[in-house]
Amino acid sequence: MRSRTPDRLCAEAVDLARAAAEEAAVPGTVGEHLAAVADGDRVVTHLFDCEEPGYRGWRWAVTVARASRAKTVTLDETALLPGPDALLAPEWVPWSERLRPGDMGPGDLLPTEADDLRLEPGFTGEDVPPPNSVVSEAMAEVADVADAEDAEVVPGSPAVQPAPARGGIAGVAEELGMRRARVLSRYGLHAAADRWEEAYGAKTPMAQAAPATCMTCGFLTPLAGSLRQAFGVCANEFSPADGRVVSLAYGCGAHSEAAVMPKPPRPAAPVVDETVIEPLALRPERDGGSVEEAAPDEELGHS
Repeated sequence: MRSRTPDRLCAEAVDLARAAAEEAAVPGTVGEHLAAVADGDRVVTHLFDCEEPGYRGWRWAVTVARASRAKTVTLDETALLPGPDALLAPEWVPWSERLRPGDMGPGDLLPTEADDLRLEPGFTGEDVPPPNSVVSEAMAEVADVADAEDAEVVPGSPAVQPAPARGGIAGVAEELGMRRARVLSRYGLHAAADRWEEAYGAKTPMAQAAPATCMTCGFLTPLAGSLRQAFGVCANEFSPADGRVVSLAYGCGAHSEAAVMPKPPRPAAPVVDETVIEPLALRPERDGGSVEEAAPDEELGHS
């Protein structure tokens, strides 16, 4: 059973532990003695501060022990361990969880897992038609036998022509553009829709200030499939979402039907014209005659 109280002789072997730490460490990097921790009966670990650059908060741990009824303390092991405030590297994360949108560069390959939740089986690639199909193996054998019985001609005759190759499911699927091993699953569709809605959706500041939504914009190119009901591609070179998948509820100032802003109203002419100097008489009539015009100095208020 582990003892909480360090063994006295092992706890006093500080010099032995320091010598072992200095032998393992870079000279001059073993600091002060921090503590002596009991690891078990007659087993104590001495902790020394590590002063080596780059190992802030790390500690040299030297474990000593002694046998039962023995008075000689022996060295067990020496290790450099991180302390509570040690500078550690971040926890390792697999690349599949560390990869973020935009991290792919030219020449990079991103393989998908077989059980990727974003994908589901599309065309399996198996070229085996149903048993009752006209291109099944059973029907092909029956047709070959019938052709051999009907064609009783001399081998090598021009009438004997090689049978044309029968069409297979793989050939038909490839001709129709449907030969894909996996397609988007419902989870993959929802994940893409949530991502696009967050980037170019109705709740973005641009959409909140837009005069109308992308649903009524002539620059919107709808998508195919079920995503057509909620998303399209912007084809306006002046829009901030040009070439991006946008929600039908998104919008911007480059809407095709945005009204032309009217010109600001022209202010009315001022009532008082302050650009013309009008003479003003400062003295009333004296002899009942005409009003004397004030001298220039009097107009300015000077006597």
